[in-house]
Amino acid sequence: MGKLFNLCSPVVLHPHTNYFQSLTEAIISQQLSDKAATTIVNRFKALFSGTDFPSPKQVLRKSDADLRSVGVSGAKASYIKNLARAVEEKSVHFADVDKMSDEEVIEMLVKVKGIGRWTAEMFLIFSLGRTDVFSLGDLGLRNAIKKLYGLRQDPSPKQLQKISSRWQPYRTCASLYLWASLNNR
Repeated sequence: MGKLFNLCSPVVLHPHTNYFQSLTEAIISQQLSDKAATTIVNRFKALFSGTDFPSPKQVLRKSDADLRSVGVSGAKASYIKNLARAVEEKSVHFADVDKMSDEEVIEMLVKVKGIGRWTAEMFLIFSLGRTDVFSLGDLGLRNAIKKLYGLRQDPSPKQLQKISSRWQPYRTCASLYLWASLNNR
């Protein structure tokens, strides 16, 4: 890790506070380039005039066709509405999230169709600012570790677990530097 600290500029985490927004944007961004995701997120927000970001109720009032008209796929429109419904019905309850363990947050979120473990882990890092999260399923982290350790093959989940355990309880910090290293090579 010392190599990364010397190679990369300091990395600072600025957690997001609108949890519904961060999860909605994560759903929109799944499997898209940053540029495409930003474009669609901005169009999505523009559907809801007079607000920085819509509430779950406002989202539920829009038709799937409205959401698709700004570039949200049919599946993602469904996932966003699943999230909005879960928030409204309080099966996803953000008020208690600070009292919950990482695994409890993940378990709550993955019950929403369209949110998987990776999205929940990114929520822990970028919305809640949790300090000890390492996503074994993140392609960027796997690639960064492969380069950093000079591995010929992609690291297995077991190898990733062993390597990342050295960084506990600051695996989030390690993750941020690993991601940053991909932009500096």
